[in-house]
Amino acid sequence: MSQLRKLLPSLNALVVFEAAVRCGTFARAARELGVTSPAVSRTIGRLEGHLGLSLFHRTPTGAVLSKDGSELFEGISQSFGEIERTLTRLRRDRPASLKPVVLSVSTAFATHWFMPRFSQFRAQFPGQEIRFDLISGLLGRPVGDADIAMRFDHKPDGQHHVRTLMPESLLPIRMPSFGAPEAQAELPADSFLRSGTKVITLDEAQPDWASLFARNKKLESSEPELQFSDYTLVVQAALVGQGVALGWLNVVSHLLAQGSLVPASPTVVHTRRHCELVTRRGPGCSVVDDICDWMIAELRQDISRIHSRYPSLDIRS
Repeated sequence: MSQLRKLLPSLNALVVFEAAVRCGTFARAARELGVTSPAVSRTIGRLEGHLGLSLFHRTPTGAVLSKDGSELFEGISQSFGEIERTLTRLRRDRPASLKPVVLSVSTAFATHWFMPRFSQFRAQFPGQEIRFDLISGLLGRPVGDADIAMRFDHKPDGQHHVRTLMPESLLPIRMPSFGAPEAQAELPADSFLRSGTKVITLDEAQPDWASLFARNKKLESSEPELQFSDYTLVVQAALVGQGVALGWLNVVSHLLAQGSLVPASPTVVHTRRHCELVTRRGPGCSVVDDICDWMIAELRQDISRIHSRYPSLDIRS
């Protein structure tokens, strides 16, 4: 290797040369490498000068590979191919626990549920890298390359395994000191909104305030609503006392269990949908199953704590 460094101006020169031959022109090689055509030409010129060889014959119609260039290309293409195969094999065969796990969830779930317990995750899965594929809107994106995807009622496709996290459940939420005292949770189910209460909404939410609380006439007389396109901000606005929001339990369970948010009503709405964890079928890495089990167990602990705080709430896990 030390001798090779003396024979070359740089190892990158071989990469540029290989791309120029394989792509057919300096211009196409430049596009692949993300540089300019003159930069490719200069690099190859320096390589030729360093080797004392003409690797290309320059003609009015372009550069044509010389005999020496053809021989060099044959040698390095075989070597590059072997390097690529070796790296691919090493990445494929490394221990599953070292592979990053891609988690496709909403920004709100990552912010308000996962991050507060990230230290527990690290303790449970030491050294495990996790990458978030974050969704700011509705959880309707295809699973794609995610190892674990949180979705609602994922359609069976034969390629994925589905674990039910919990039924989709919603309830009005607020910060403890906002509006009426905690006893407000004992009010009749649809009378929690007083005239002048500010409602915090999510764009294009399904279900939404109107469909869940259509009988509440005070909804019509409340202050102009705060509206966001990202549920993260809906929850954050409720946390800082800007109004009453709809709380999806799969996102706000930790905040309710810790008392950072409280129910604004005894009403818990259960839709017919289910929040699920979707993973790929086939021989996968066991840590994916372990992380799913951990998430389910953590959520159930949240639900248990909420039951202890508010025994009358109809919360299902």
